[in-house]
Amino acid sequence: MTTLTILPAGITFDAAPGTTLMAAIKAAGAAIMSKCEGKAQCGACHVFIQEGCKSLSKIQRTENEKLDALVGVSSKSRLACQATLGEEPVTVELLSFV
Repeated sequence: MTTLTILPAGITFDAAPGTTLMAAIKAAGAAIMSKCEGKAQCGACHVFIQEGCKSLSKIQRTENEKLDALVGVSSKSRLACQATLGEEPVTVELLSFV
């Protein structure tokens, strides 16, 4: 299991490696939007990785293209539907309008 911390709520949750951030965030009881059912088409699940970005899966082409089209993206940006957890703890910040 790996530890996922969700900000700004301060929720800490244990999730299995290989789980998408979206699934882990929902399982922890935090609210996160998705309009495309995890297909990297809407960008609504855009989150910021505050710690543990190297523990996540590498960004694939589909995710990178969607991130390039979004406003407010930074080097810490990921789509929760595409990033999968590794072995190390991860801290994710949900956008405030969710």
